[in-house]
Order: sequence, then structure tokens, then C-alpha cells
Amino acid sequence: MKPPPHRRRIAAAASHGRALAAVLFSLTVLLFAGCRHKNNTYYQPPPPLPPAAITRTARPSQSSATNQTAPTRPAPNASAGTTATAPQPTPRGRPVSSEVGLASWYGPPYANRKAADGSVYDQNAMTAAHRTLPMGSIVRVTNLENEQSVVVRITDRGPFVGDRIIDLSLAAAKATGVYRAGVVKVRVEAFAPPLIPGVDPAGKWCVQIGAFPSQSDAINLKNQLLRRYSTAKVIEFAGPTGHWVRINPLKADRATASQIANSIRIPAPGALPYIVRLN
Repeated sequence: MKPPPHRRRIAAAASHGRALAAVLFSLTVLLFAGCRHKNNTYYQPPPPLPPAAITRTARPSQSSATNQTAPTRPAPNASAGTTATAPQPTPRGRPVSSEVGLASWYGPPYANRKAADGSVYDQNAMTAAHRTLPMGSIVRVTNLENEQSVVVRITDRGPFVGDRIIDLSLAAAKATGVYRAGVVKVRVEAFAPPLIPGVDPAGKWCVQIGAFPSQSDAINLKNQLLRRYSTAKVIEFAGPTGHWVRINPLKADRATASQIANSIRIPAPGALPYIVRLN
């Protein structure tokens, strides 16, 4: 006896469901088995370098990294690293003189020009300009505001501005903190100057007057001084800051130069007489 139609439909649906469940179960088993046999991989950091390899590995320098990100234009006559590593002269013995006054510094437009001692001025060397110390003198300059010191060699003459007593090179100014301030009160300690054969230790002196913005003013003063000091050699010359007049007296000692400088009155503003040692 056959079952009623509605029971046959129910039985068929149940059989179809059991078959579908069996298929799904088989797929699940296969997938699980595949996952179990899959080789999992993990990030393994490289082993550390041995000491020998580390020492051979070059590390980029700070300067090269800076040049790659922000290239800078070198200053005139600047050599690589000279500003930071410029050697300082070595003083001998104790200072023989000391003075306190204002210091300034000079770079362009004096860089690469001939200095008073005949050398070419290098603003990245440890040098300075002074009006009265012998050429080649070794001096220690101390910034009295921060107590930073530097030892320099006198290779030039100056400064010819008011009551300043020394002009530092760019490198020396940076080493003492004078660079940013511009003008700073300092102590200048001079050591025994070198003895040069054939050069009078007392020095050869002159009077220098300037600077004049106009060349005609300098020439007018020169003509007046020629009439006044007939035995002296009076010259006019141009410098980076203006025009100058120089009196080279026949007797070129310091006392004579000082007497001449004290007797000169210049109506032009800013033009002052200075006694200057030539050697």
C-alpha cells in the first residue's frame, strides 16, 4: 500500500536534506584537513651584524646629511671645515701686556685681500688686526661677557673705528661669541712678540687719518699736511671703507707719531687720526 502523496513529498525533502548535509560535512572536513597541513610563515628579523661588520659599515656624517637637505653657500675664501677646526697659535710664557676695550670682527669685503703683514687675509683662520702690537704677535682675547677665549696671531692693522682695540677674524669671532653681538668688551693679553732680524723692536710708526667718504676731502687734507709736514711722506689711498691719508714722519718713532696725531683736528665727522705701527 502506497503512502499518501503529501507523505511522499515530505520523505523526499528529508532525503534531499540529508544528502546536502552530508556534502557540506565532507567539504568542511576537507578544508580543515587542508588548514592543518598548511605551512604557516612568520617574519624573522635578521641576525645582528658581527662587530667586524659594524666597524666596517660607514655611517653618514651629519654634515653630509645637512648638505643633502639644505645646501648652503660657502663664505668667500672658506675652506671645508676651517671655520670650526681652525688651529690656534700656541702662546709662550706669560702675557707681557694687557688691555681692556671693545672688539669687533671683519670678513667681507676684506676676505682675500692683502693684509698688512703681506699675507692674504683668510677670514677662517685664527688671526686679528691691531693698531699697535707688533706683526706676528700672539694674543689671547677673552670675551668679558661669557669668558670665552681664543688665541690669535696679529696679521693686520685696525680697527679704525672709535675706541675699538682689536678686530677679530670671522673664525675667532665665532669662537668667542663676538660674531653675533658685533661689538663686545674684551681683554687682550699679548705675549712676547717674535724677534725679527733687522727690525727695530721699538717699531716703525705712522699716523693714519680717515675714513673719508669723498676722495676729494682726503686729497685736500693730504695737500694741507704736505705743507705742514714738509719732511714727512704723506699719501692718500683708498680702502674698503673709504679714503685715507697717511703721514710717515721722517723720525718714525712712537713719540713723534703720537705728537702729530694729537695736533691734527679734522672737521669731517668720523675721520679720526690713529697712530699705527707699520711692522
